[in-house]
Amino acid sequence: MKYLLIGLFGVFLSCNAQETKKPVKTKHTTHQNSKTPQKVKTIYDYTFKDINDDDFKFSDLKGKKILILNTASKCGYTPQYDALEKLYQEYKDQNFVIIGFPSDNFGGQEFDNNEQIASFCKLNYGVTFPLMTKSDVIGKNQNEIFKFLTKKSLNGKSDNEVKWNFTKFLINEDGTLEASYPSKVTPDSKEIVDWINK
Repeated sequence: MKYLLIGLFGVFLSCNAQETKKPVKTKHTTHQNSKTPQKVKTIYDYTFKDINDDDFKFSDLKGKKILILNTASKCGYTPQYDALEKLYQEYKDQNFVIIGFPSDNFGGQEFDNNEQIASFCKLNYGVTFPLMTKSDVIGKNQNEIFKFLTKKSLNGKSDNEVKWNFTKFLINEDGTLEASYPSKVTPDSKEIVDWINK
């Protein structure tokens, strides 16, 4: 009888010990998974649809400096298209490219479809630099390129805000983010021209 009681007591203790260990192990595993860091990327990790609905691979731009901006056709800053095209024509043969991202996020100032946008830009400003498909540059449907441009966890440089149309981002020859500028900084500003010539 004495041995029976000792045996039952031993079983009781071992069961309790097992139950105590289980939640601690599970909790520890969950805690580890939640801290998985995001991988820092370059612009070359992305492909996007251009205004003609073709794939535009940013990896094809390796070795070039890239000016990326969100555009709109009916904005007070829309005349910047003129300076953008002049800048593109002046430096496009010196490993420089401009990429426009038409967006309707600010004040409903973009046309409804890609055809209207492309036609407007060509007829009014003679735009020849690449334009992407119309997309969101802020909010829950923010496109992948602008997520990269605005989140330090992705670009490894800084968190940035897109406050209005024609916000500009400068990408170095290695695909990394260099800087961002608000709408009022013109494409032919000293900051941007100096960076291109650097």
